[in-house]
Amino acid sequence: MSRNAALFDTVFSTRRSSALIVSHPAAAEVSLASACLPSSTLHYNARHLRIIAVNGRCWNDPRCSSRRSSSRKFVACRAFETSEADTTSDRAKEESLAGGNGAAAPAGQEDYPSGELEFHAANGWQVFLIKLKMLIAWPWQRVKKGSILKMKISGEITEQLQDKFQPGMSLPQICQNLIKAAHDPRIAAVIVQVEPLSCGWPKVDEICRHIEYYKQSGKPLVGYLAVGGEKEYYLACSCGDVFAPPGAYISLLGLKVQAQFVGGVLEKIGVQPQIERIGKYKSVGDLLSRKDMSDANREMLTAILDDVYENWLDRIASVRGKTTAEVENLLEEGIFEIEKLHQQGWISDVKYEDQIEEMLKAKLQIKDDKSPKYVDYRKYSRVREWTLGLSGGKADIAVLRAVGNISRQKQMGFTGSGISSDTFIEQIRQVREAKNFKAVVLRIDSPGGDALASDLMWRELRLLAAKKPVIASMVDVAASGGYYMAMAAGVIVAERLTLTGSIGVVTGKLNLGKLYERVGFTKEVISRGKFAELDAEQRPFRPEEAEFFGKSAKTAYKRFRDTAALSRSMQIEKMEEVAQGRVWTGKAAAARGLVDTLGGFSKAVAIAKQKAGISLESKVKLVELSRSKPNIVSFLRGGLQVLVLLPRLLDELNANTGLASEIRATMDNISVEGQSSEERTFFELLELLLR
Repeated sequence: MSRNAALFDTVFSTRRSSALIVSHPAAAEVSLASACLPSSTLHYNARHLRIIAVNGRCWNDPRCSSRRSSSRKFVACRAFETSEADTTSDRAKEESLAGGNGAAAPAGQEDYPSGELEFHAANGWQVFLIKLKMLIAWPWQRVKKGSILKMKISGEITEQLQDKFQPGMSLPQICQNLIKAAHDPRIAAVIVQVEPLSCGWPKVDEICRHIEYYKQSGKPLVGYLAVGGEKEYYLACSCGDVFAPPGAYISLLGLKVQAQFVGGVLEKIGVQPQIERIGKYKSVGDLLSRKDMSDANREMLTAILDDVYENWLDRIASVRGKTTAEVENLLEEGIFEIEKLHQQGWISDVKYEDQIEEMLKAKLQIKDDKSPKYVDYRKYSRVREWTLGLSGGKADIAVLRAVGNISRQKQMGFTGSGISSDTFIEQIRQVREAKNFKAVVLRIDSPGGDALASDLMWRELRLLAAKKPVIASMVDVAASGGYYMAMAAGVIVAERLTLTGSIGVVTGKLNLGKLYERVGFTKEVISRGKFAELDAEQRPFRPEEAEFFGKSAKTAYKRFRDTAALSRSMQIEKMEEVAQGRVWTGKAAAARGLVDTLGGFSKAVAIAKQKAGISLESKVKLVELSRSKPNIVSFLRGGLQVLVLLPRLLDELNANTGLASEIRATMDNISVEGQSSEERTFFELLELLLR
């Protein structure tokens, strides 16, 4: 047995006590859904840090990036105070990994292909084949010549490929539509209508790259923004021309990060949190036990806020032809008049939708008596890449998408997507045994979940990586269990603002003794075994139980940290410096060896081709193995849907009252927000606590 396998076989071999033990990225808010209940499962989970108000630039695409002003102060994300020389070294690493300022790669760093998306127009023969394929396409896949693709990008954007009956938008399909539109001779122009978004900044960066790809085709592209804040404005600016109606609600007022605490609430109702935090930045315990932000949590959140803020300033300055000082002044002025935004050059013009239509008609030379032909996102998603000559290739590369919370068994019901280790392991083994797959791209958008499930998938991914190149590509978040999966890959690619790391644990329970006394509830337990009542919520820990609890958490943390050190070929002492439950942005993680390079999906595919010995210029067939399956509830409405959901709601009620065999220690989102973003109220936090 190899050293790697031996270490794996010992990880989490110790049976856990019935206590809540979770990994957490020093988050500002936490879901209390199951914190009140005893747990029999150890979980690695991380908060999805969702930047609401600002976005990063397209870090992997030189056309989307700007050179950092030498006069601007650089804010480094670090766990400990270091010398000025160390700060300079970290900055050099971060800029080199981001491909900025022409910096050379650090010594020993592998030279990875950029994966930059480059548009190549079809030649005469290819055009003939495309027209021929269009003739034999199914009726629902046909588009009229001269059509304008209208893409309304709003709400939640999932990394998972979706069925046509499922609501919401899919990042892969948005990107595919932009690529297809660039090559489709029937598409004359694209309008990107941006509405309030509910996704992470890495997803927006990926869309930005594909917008830049479409722009290389030379076809008209228009961004339209009626309602939005910093994030929506950033995406619209990527289109070049940005228009807004006279009464648009565009809020560019600045950024904030906040933490909410329920320690005072729990104290008033007679609930005593008994928390032992392993890791300097494990703030989940702070949320339950404190009434203010800890210094360590403040340090981490401030560093992330500074990262995002600097990133947003540089990006907006680049695309709007401004200086960072001018962008900062925009936020300081608090401009809300749309006409003033136009006069100062922050938007291209003030126009209604019908005026944009007239503008495009003139540009496309459409006769006045005719209306433009539009095709929407969903209909255009039916157009196959094969029709446009974009598919093919002799070599197959498998694409596995790990999206959502991690659990061992398949998640039933209608509460969202998730990663079932049983199902995912089957897919991993299928890829390992299939001879046609030359490499694997593992897309991860997960805050983690069940520790055992994460460990089992890590093992299978290690076995797969021993036979074929495995490239992990992080999206919005790949922390705790999500990062655990990524560690098995040969190369880890992260977006600049991906949230990753979170190597740490917190252990604790809530003592409800005083609450029970106030409401007149009593509970007696007869047990055998010294630690049989470890999860007793009606009393505090006994001294021996508290000692056992602490040792259990320290052991779990040590195993997580040591496995991370082994997987990343780092000394344990070095890993300890970047662990301690801290969440890092992709930029900071790359400088500290937690990820290998920065970029998006196209860069991960390019590296996979490189590792598999496939020419970077050769086409490959990307085989999606994690496509979301259709669900009848996706299109059921009204009373029938309520009847279908009712049994599930009853099951969840049983689970949340402690009748289930297992509960999950899930966590809520940390947010860096602008004024236009929704904030979680006290009553929403209380609702989570009472679930």
